[in-house]
Amino acid sequence: MRYFNNTFFYLLIALLFASCAQVHEVELQKPSAVIVNTPVDAISGELLIKFRPELTELLDKAALTKSGAAEQKLERLGITTVDDLMNLIGGYEFERVFPVDVRHEERTRKEGLHLWYIVRFDESTDVATAAQKLSQLGELSKIQYSRELKRSASTKAVPFNPAAASSASLFNDPGLEYQWHFVNNGTLEGQTRTDFITGADVNCKAVWDKCTGDPSIIVAVMDEGVMWSHPDLRQNIWENPEETYKSGEDNDGNGYVGDKYGFNFVDGTGVISWSGLDDTGHGTHVAGTIAAVNNNGVGVCGIAGGNNGGGVKIMSLQIFSGQRGVTMENQVKAVKYAADNGAVVLQCSWGYMSALANPLDYPSSGFFTDEEYEDYMTLEKESFDYFIHHAGTENGVLDGGIIVFAAGNEYAAMASYPGAHKDFICVSSVTADYTPSTYTNYGPGVDVAAPGGDVDYHKTIKGGILSTLPPLASDNEMYGYMEGTSMACPHVSGVVALGLSYATKLRKHYNSREFKDLVIRSTRSIDSYLTGTKLYNFRYDAVGENCPTLIDLSTTYKGKMGQMVDLGLLFENIEASENTVKFPNVYVAVNETKKIDASKCFASADVATFSYECADKSIAEVTIAGSVYSVKGLKEGSTTLTVKCGTESQTVVVTVRKGAQSNGWL
Repeated sequence: MRYFNNTFFYLLIALLFASCAQVHEVELQKPSAVIVNTPVDAISGELLIKFRPELTELLDKAALTKSGAAEQKLERLGITTVDDLMNLIGGYEFERVFPVDVRHEERTRKEGLHLWYIVRFDESTDVATAAQKLSQLGELSKIQYSRELKRSASTKAVPFNPAAASSASLFNDPGLEYQWHFVNNGTLEGQTRTDFITGADVNCKAVWDKCTGDPSIIVAVMDEGVMWSHPDLRQNIWENPEETYKSGEDNDGNGYVGDKYGFNFVDGTGVISWSGLDDTGHGTHVAGTIAAVNNNGVGVCGIAGGNNGGGVKIMSLQIFSGQRGVTMENQVKAVKYAADNGAVVLQCSWGYMSALANPLDYPSSGFFTDEEYEDYMTLEKESFDYFIHHAGTENGVLDGGIIVFAAGNEYAAMASYPGAHKDFICVSSVTADYTPSTYTNYGPGVDVAAPGGDVDYHKTIKGGILSTLPPLASDNEMYGYMEGTSMACPHVSGVVALGLSYATKLRKHYNSREFKDLVIRSTRSIDSYLTGTKLYNFRYDAVGENCPTLIDLSTTYKGKMGQMVDLGLLFENIEASENTVKFPNVYVAVNETKKIDASKCFASADVATFSYECADKSIAEVTIAGSVYSVKGLKEGSTTLTVKCGTESQTVVVTVRKGAQSNGWL
């Protein structure tokens, strides 16, 4: 950490107590802000900067208009040293990275995200020179180059129309017969195959009679746009209840216009796209694995797709459109958007190159350690931290959120970042016989394995992963096969989502770290299947020509793939868990009312009636409508409230303050 010299420290104190117009010019200090990255593909004309917390008051003042509203874009800040340097580099605009959302501004500030700004300047100014000049400002703590997120190479989907009747009997979706990754009977099209092993799946068969999904669980798919109108997805698409599609207005005041089904962060619009010439259908395919509608007589199944309705909800966070990806500032906005709008699972089938990728095939190297990633991708990691800490909804099944990443497809002995970071679940890919897919990354950073398919190995497209697709991505079919750790990743997101659905049904409650660890523990070893050799076609000889290679499975992969996720084991562990939902203590202001739905706090909520006893009715007034308790503060003080549901009861504390904040669930 670098420290202020005394001169600048006293100047800063003066700034905090003076108006912007009263700040005097000072000479630029020695470099103080840390330049966190230097990508060769940095976007010209803009940088991401983070102000020091001491500047919060001045930044707030600069944003205020005469009407008292907060401006998102500012020509100048009124801080003389900063503004003078803007003039020097041809700067013309500051903009807060994260739009002001009054509903969540308090926690945004708690995490320090309000201090991140985009500074835009003349593109003729060398971006590295601008960064060096800005680094001299003591008002800044970090400077980060912006870059465009590049979509990795993706093979075209292979179309398939699952029109035959399903033989799986669990649901009537004709495609379930071909979704070996959900239910693997060791056969394909009725024929026993040695490369299909019974049970090499995520074990949906063991749990679908207990739970098939819950619409309160929202999975944010950070990918290409999800075809929200797809007939096998439409019932399970998240909708912003306060927004009107294509209204041209920000109806709910969250800073995003028309975000009915999510948001297109590439184009900055609420219109999600999936039909461009270069779109692959990747996002729609991923969404189907998680939440295609089950038992509706058409198409395919999803892990948590419900039973002809009632599945988990899919929120589309579009970060790729054709060959274009989001810029860094819009990428992190997508992550925060998911957290602020109720998502609890962030599905991420993307990432950077593995640090151990073959340099002949992948010349760009990735990160080796968590610390290296955090230092280089500071803003990105801070946005992920925000999701982990603040995703979900008050009184929901999960405090915070869970992030699932693909391990990468570079055949490398180390997972790629961000997925390799310890705070996320990182997924490698296996085939229908438990062996590693020939493309998968493995080794350090990998947490679990899941089916991702391997068409070359199985010598049939049906060895891939069958899911939903937009028609233009699959020759006008609505379904098709894809493969990759990108396909393995949504299996784990689906497992997490269905596990949370079951926990909701059982009135369980977890923090995000507890449930992440529970998912990783709820796995079965695949090491016994990693014997003998497997033929690979990705390696290069000394001349650089593609040539087949026999890989010893035991030496290369044993103990390095993670273990296979297992819904049956996850459900058993949820059942055994003692993390029961509790009715929260109530904090309410005088003359204000706090409403709490107790339906998820009692096992007998579906069959018993609710009642209550309040120890001191002069402090709080309590009423009930069904399972919803309304607590109105009457005067300052505290009392106890006994909440009853049939023979069950819980006693909590009600605290009434003159100006209490809405912090009931902690």
